[in-house]
Amino acid sequence: MTTLTAAEFARHVAGLAVGRPRLMVGIAGAPGVGKSTLAASTEAALAPDAVVLPMDGFHLPQAQLVALGRRDRMGAPDTFDLDAFIATLEDVRFSGGLTLAPGFNRGIEEPVPDALAIPPEKRIVLVEGNYLLHDRDGWERVAPLLDLVGFVETDDELRRERLIARHIAFGKTRDAARAWVLGPDEANARLVAATAPRAHLRVDLGLDAGR
Repeated sequence: MTTLTAAEFARHVAGLAVGRPRLMVGIAGAPGVGKSTLAASTEAALAPDAVVLPMDGFHLPQAQLVALGRRDRMGAPDTFDLDAFIATLEDVRFSGGLTLAPGFNRGIEEPVPDALAIPPEKRIVLVEGNYLLHDRDGWERVAPLLDLVGFVETDDELRRERLIARHIAFGKTRDAARAWVLGPDEANARLVAATAPRAHLRVDLGLDAGR
């Protein structure tokens, strides 16, 4: 499978977008690997044609996670509103009009309804999330809605340290952050890693400095 740098990925996407009314690009990978970083750099490189649609906005609300007994593994596939995510992807791909999508407030770990607007003039939609290539429990409906999926990779130890720092920044103690990263986050990372062979290409964020 071809492995690209972030800059090469942006150029590849730009080439694929030529002549298309809309290109749906998935950016998949484990928690903390740098998906949001790649999405943001690609959006900037392809401005004003690109927009980012993160999967994070489709987290189930905290109260619902508690009621379902899933709060202690938030981030697992069954802690997202998959049907709403699919409906949004379909609207973005097929409607030809304005699509509103939820955002996500990391400070309170809650989705924010209608926080993102995806207008029809944004021809390149960068869909960023962990489970874009997951093929069980209904998630197999996602990949057919995407024209290209890049799987993001970086050093695992660096990825874990980034996650710990992120959790600390949003209020966890270092011990609690480390426990979450080595527990729920790592379980999710293993699940995501198994989906990598279904990607069209890989993006190694560690390569950019050397090219």
